[in-house]
Amino acid sequence: MGSGNWSTDVYSANRAYQDAHNISAFQYSDGGATSVHPDLDPKGVALRESRDSDEHPDSLAVSVLFDVTGSMGTVPRTLQTRLPDLLGLLLRKGYAANPQIMFGAIGDAHCDRAPLQVGQFESDNRMDDDLGRILLEGGGGGQMKESYELAMYFMARHTAIDCYERRGRRGYLFMIGDELAYPVVRRRQVRDVIGDDLREDVPLAELVDELRRRWDVYFIIPAGAYHTGDPHLSGFWRDLLGQNVLFLDDLDAVCETIALTVGLGEDAIDLDEGLAHLDEFGSAAGPAVSKALTPLSRDRGGSVAVSPAPSGLRGRGRGAASSGARDDSGRDRRDDGRSRRDDDGRVGWDERDARNGRDAHDGRGSGNRRL
Repeated sequence: MGSGNWSTDVYSANRAYQDAHNISAFQYSDGGATSVHPDLDPKGVALRESRDSDEHPDSLAVSVLFDVTGSMGTVPRTLQTRLPDLLGLLLRKGYAANPQIMFGAIGDAHCDRAPLQVGQFESDNRMDDDLGRILLEGGGGGQMKESYELAMYFMARHTAIDCYERRGRRGYLFMIGDELAYPVVRRRQVRDVIGDDLREDVPLAELVDELRRRWDVYFIIPAGAYHTGDPHLSGFWRDLLGQNVLFLDDLDAVCETIALTVGLGEDAIDLDEGLAHLDEFGSAAGPAVSKALTPLSRDRGGSVAVSPAPSGLRGRGRGAASSGARDDSGRDRRDDGRSRRDDDGRVGWDERDARNGRDAHDGRGSGNRRL
């Protein structure tokens, strides 16, 4: 997957046709479906891949996974209506040359029929098709926990991304929700939902450490959800992800928030430039985006996505592990004395680190992926 190019004209024409014929953008779910769409079923999937190609030589993996239980069921509908804003900022403003976006949905493996749904990494309008196939189950167990850990397990062990494997640049993973993850990944649920046979459960903290080797992980908490104001919620995710927890006052601003986070992390913009782009686009999302991202920008000295990674992982550019120290020029310094960028502007990268950090499940080649 990942071929083709996004077209806002195609998107608009499709929306106009749906509106004229009273067709839901989520016709699979709204049409009475009660199970995961076959194209989004994670069971038996070896890998979801974001790969370079002649058409997209500098692929950047972006995954957006959202809770579809309870009050969070409106999130995918909002995302679908705002897709042109997300792609417009990423592409027209040059935040990322070749973004490949995967959408997915999270439920509760203890009680839901669709606890995990995962699309493909797409560069064109097929990402909209994947959104339309999501089952909006609206379930959940009512105990302030959903199976985010199962989604993170899939992302850690069933994705392969060339931005990391070839260039040492971690992908971006955004989860949107208002509840906690379960404290362990249960081997029985992994077997039932994904198909892997594990010898034992995986502790959540261990899984997150593994996941962050290849992904910059963010958790977005939108206003108006059931548990948004609960301090236990914010404390839980901050303990796992640090400052990568974003509080969003306006759900309608979710696509702009994701786009600017990517732009900041790719060093394509600073926050003021990103907010100016929103004004230029006529977007009303500026205040909400500014409030969500200002703490990140401030805490990280203006760079949003240089998130901590497990020790021993050296990457390149945005998302690479850093000692946290800066020299007099403001550049990051490595423990081995290298700056973030060499004097010729290139980023230092040891290919051995990619091989050492690669999960055993990654594999190579598109033949491993179930289409």
